[in-house]
Amino acid sequence: MEYGDKFTSNEHQEQLRAASESIDPLSVSPLQISTSKSPKSPRSPNAHHGKHGTGKPGSPLKNDRHSHTGRDGRPKKGGCGGKGTWGGMLDMNNEHLDPSDPNYNSAEDNNKTSTMQPNSPLGEYKKKATVIVDEYFATDDVVSTANELRELGMPNFNYYFVKKLVSMAMDRHDKEKEMTAILLSSLYADVIDPPQVYKGFSKLVEAADDLIVDIPDTVDVLALFIARAVVDDILPPAFLKKKLESLPKDSKGIDVIKRAEKGYLSAPLHAEIIERRWGGSKNKTVEDVKAQINNLLTEYVVSGDKKEACRCIKDLNVPFFYHEIVKRAIIMAMERPQAEGRLLDLLNTAADECLINSSQISKGFSRIIDTVDDLSLDIPNATEKLQSIISKAASEGWVCASSLKSLSSPTAKKGLEDSAAKAFKMKAQSIIQEYFLSSDIQEVSRCLDSENSFCAAELNAMFLKRLITLAMDRKNREKEMASVLLSSLCFPADDVVNGFTMLIESADDTALDNPVVVEDLAMFLARAVVDEVLAPSHLEEIKSQCSGTDSGGNKVLQMAQSLLNARLSGERILRCWGGGGRAIEDVKDKIGRLLEEYESGGGITEACRCIKELNMPFFNHEVVKKSLVAIIEKKNDRLWGLLSQCFSTGLITMNQMTKGFGRLSESLDDLALDVPDAEKKFAQYVERAKAEGWLDSSVSFQRSGHVVENGVFS
Repeated sequence: MEYGDKFTSNEHQEQLRAASESIDPLSVSPLQISTSKSPKSPRSPNAHHGKHGTGKPGSPLKNDRHSHTGRDGRPKKGGCGGKGTWGGMLDMNNEHLDPSDPNYNSAEDNNKTSTMQPNSPLGEYKKKATVIVDEYFATDDVVSTANELRELGMPNFNYYFVKKLVSMAMDRHDKEKEMTAILLSSLYADVIDPPQVYKGFSKLVEAADDLIVDIPDTVDVLALFIARAVVDDILPPAFLKKKLESLPKDSKGIDVIKRAEKGYLSAPLHAEIIERRWGGSKNKTVEDVKAQINNLLTEYVVSGDKKEACRCIKDLNVPFFYHEIVKRAIIMAMERPQAEGRLLDLLNTAADECLINSSQISKGFSRIIDTVDDLSLDIPNATEKLQSIISKAASEGWVCASSLKSLSSPTAKKGLEDSAAKAFKMKAQSIIQEYFLSSDIQEVSRCLDSENSFCAAELNAMFLKRLITLAMDRKNREKEMASVLLSSLCFPADDVVNGFTMLIESADDTALDNPVVVEDLAMFLARAVVDEVLAPSHLEEIKSQCSGTDSGGNKVLQMAQSLLNARLSGERILRCWGGGGRAIEDVKDKIGRLLEEYESGGGITEACRCIKELNMPFFNHEVVKKSLVAIIEKKNDRLWGLLSQCFSTGLITMNQMTKGFGRLSESLDDLALDVPDAEKKFAQYVERAKAEGWLDSSVSFQRSGHVVENGVFS
């Protein structure tokens, strides 16, 4: 529809006419000029004529179908411009005004011209960086990616590559996220300078509010990337604190930092968990890495090829675990004096090339200092040798001696530490190693009696700690053997409590060498309760002696409690390392048969021996339950005598007695179908058991089967 005169005032028409006359013909879009299909054909009478941009006959633009301004003549998305339209009221589209126009401003024209200059170096870098990232995700070629980034020759813009790489990976699968973490770790310091990595992650955190618009789980994913960078030692832990202080309080970046710090980096065994979160190293166990480290050091000592050794270290791709290389190299140097120079030279080179950072080196030395007493059992003068190595490393500048623990501090602990304890530790280790080979429990008991003839509680606790520590570093067979030995030695409960307390207190240090120490130690603790080496109440006693709610020891106790509270916990815990391979139904059948044989005139000693040979003390409540059922049904007090004998000899504990009575209480309704007065008889036997000391006087049984003790359900 044309705007006729009746729609506009005379004054407005004059303004439009003046505006159309002032426009430079060369700046008019060809879409506002009517053209015919043939250059020689007359102008169509039906053609639309705009009031401010009509082409006049004879105009050089009359039949020109191309713009002379460089503008795109296609209609705009907003509807402005194009054939038969008015165009945008304020849209100048970077057109240059004619100098004769009253609105011409030379400064403004210069500014617009400058924006049309070729892209800046950063703009070019951004385009190429995006292409490199896309190609990397397609090829997974770290070397090629590193070469392409070097060829850009713009190291000052590498922070953008970090930002672009991570932001693109955040919106992709775990595979690309893991590839990103590996690439950043590979490029760090070699291709991308540490300050550029720092700046790239800073930009990402600052852009969290924008990223969350397209990636709803930005907070969690970006926090995990930051935690992974800290674990891989490409981002300093101080990054978290500095960014927390610099970001606005309402920024999503604050949530990212807090999630990284509290959700990931504060968790026990966080390094291994974070590394495997996206599937990285899921087929690589700690034992595999330790074996690889041992092999590469052994080969290096033989060949002396330092370049190959450094390549093997880098290929391990576990920078958070490089303290193990330091530890093993130093121990090997202490064991083989002739290889000391070569091994220290490797560590020096690895430190100079930032292959192993100072944090990992200090951690490796600290771990050896913590275990120097144990090393002394195998390496004579271990303390003096270690002190000599520390002095050499400090003089070469790759270790700061002042940051390490003092080697002289353990000598302050006297008492049993010096004489009896040192000799006992050495003998205990030998006893345990022989036991793992022979499985001879009686020989272990005999050796302990001769070594600890006065039954010192401290020595019993030391033996328990050493037994479990050695077992945790071995296979399931040795773990099962350790639990069986512990239940057979019959140490006093207080000594066992002290031994587990010592283990739990050192859990954080042990985790450096054995990342799954929490799981292993929790299972040993739960197994001790199931085997009735410890009572459940002893867990609270151990907990009261452990400090710190976030410590590894506290995690051990929580996990042990969870294991014990699970359904069928006894059977599961007994079988955790392959022990107790019998089905519960088979055990129930055996219990039923031995009770029938005893009822029919069998000897009480033989019956007790059969119960003991079941080797399932946690399941002795089944003996109690089946015996009570037979007593109530047949009114046969002979089985009551068996229970009395088992309790007096400690074969069945009060805890198992309570469980057995409780289980029968749950099934009284079924028993009443055959014995109408079953409930009355059960109540009588409960009182009789209390009178004989089998049950605590405060215990009562509800019809639901729950035990009520001191007014509290258990």
